[in-house]
Amino acid sequence: MRLSLRTRIVAAIVGVTTTATAVMAFFAYRVQSEDVVQAFTIAAHSRMTTDGVELQKKIDLARPEERTRVILDDLEFTPAGWLLVAKSPGKPFVTIARASLVLAGSRIGYLGPPTMVITETPEKLLKPVEREVLSAPFGQITQNTAVTTDPDTGRPVLVVSRNFLDTDYFVVKFYDLGVLETDLGALRRNLGLIALGVSVFGVGVAFLVGRRIGRPIKALATAADELGSGALGTRVPVKGRDEVAALAASFNTMAARLGESIDELHAKDRQQRRFVTDVAHDLRTPLASMIATVDSLDHAEPATRTRATEILGTQAQRLAKLVEDLLEIARFDAGKADLRVAPVDLADLVADAAEVTGVEAAVTASGDVTVVADPRRVHTVVANLLSNAARHGAAPISVALDGTGDDVVLRVADAGPGIPEDLLPILFDRFARGDHARQATEGSGLGLAIARENVLAHGGSLTAHNDGGAVFTVRLPRNA
Repeated sequence: MRLSLRTRIVAAIVGVTTTATAVMAFFAYRVQSEDVVQAFTIAAHSRMTTDGVELQKKIDLARPEERTRVILDDLEFTPAGWLLVAKSPGKPFVTIARASLVLAGSRIGYLGPPTMVITETPEKLLKPVEREVLSAPFGQITQNTAVTTDPDTGRPVLVVSRNFLDTDYFVVKFYDLGVLETDLGALRRNLGLIALGVSVFGVGVAFLVGRRIGRPIKALATAADELGSGALGTRVPVKGRDEVAALAASFNTMAARLGESIDELHAKDRQQRRFVTDVAHDLRTPLASMIATVDSLDHAEPATRTRATEILGTQAQRLAKLVEDLLEIARFDAGKADLRVAPVDLADLVADAAEVTGVEAAVTASGDVTVVADPRRVHTVVANLLSNAARHGAAPISVALDGTGDDVVLRVADAGPGIPEDLLPILFDRFARGDHARQATEGSGLGLAIARENVLAHGGSLTAHNDGGAVFTVRLPRNA
């Protein structure tokens, strides 16, 4: 049987509260009962001391033959609960006198809290504790106490004894400890009621705490179910600063990140579908041209065959370039594009790229324009930007190198119409083209995307803006 969290919390709080209350009540009773018995014993002992001192004075003033009568005359004021015995060393005690007046059911009140035991046979009470209470060093007055049980009633009895100098006599008095049971019983009842009240209060508090904890957790469970069902906008209120509030905040953060991740996945999915469509389109165009041209190779006219061969070569090169660009993009996506860095003078690299692409560009440089980078990849970036400026912009084309700062900045600018505003946010996306706003182009739409990936691989950045034409800015750290 599975118990809910709320039930377990309630059970735990009730268990702890009840156990703690019971233990506290038990020890409180033990301490209080010991204090009561100790106070009772001290009172009886004090009474015996007071009476014994006065009696000893009378004994000291009396002649030896009168000492027994003096003791008995003094004890006659104690009508119950005493015994006068003679105890010689090595011999059993002998009863000299006992209380002659028996008041059944009565209590002697002049002693205060201690109550004398009313019994006709006090010897039965003395016998079990004889060795403890009927012993005294020679020439010393000793008071002894012991606790025994009344065989007739089963009630506990406090036995107090005192000896007298120059005699073998011991006065033994018996006090009923059972009278304390009334007070201790009331104490037990009071402690029990207190424990019960605390337990009931603990149950109430436990239900309130369980409800307070269970409600937000249930709300979290419901929100999790809704989130799992696709409601990505699900959130839970955050109240307080406790662990449950922290859990709610973490849930909201998780839900927000999950929503962002799913949005990104949807965007990636759309981008992938568009990517596949664009690749198919870019492959289909040269392939269709090549298929249509193949039939011209059997034409009788040499000029026609020569033209067909040129077209096939051009389209084959276009296909090869597209395949190479796709492989490069795939390497970046797979994280396998490695950098083989070496010191590179960007001024020399720009001049070589302009020569390779056949683009006339005015190059200016200031400061130290040497960087530690992959020459092949940086060359690809510069060549792509120069080709893009020549294809989509207009002369003059300029390249400015600035090596006066911590990074080296390369700017490629043309005097063309600039980049359409609607194209700027997606300019570096794959297959992004501005053909509808520019002249027809043979580009694949992957050049700027590859250029940005190469720059990012070096820890740099590539941006574009319009300033009298298109301006592309490459920022490279001095050490890749």
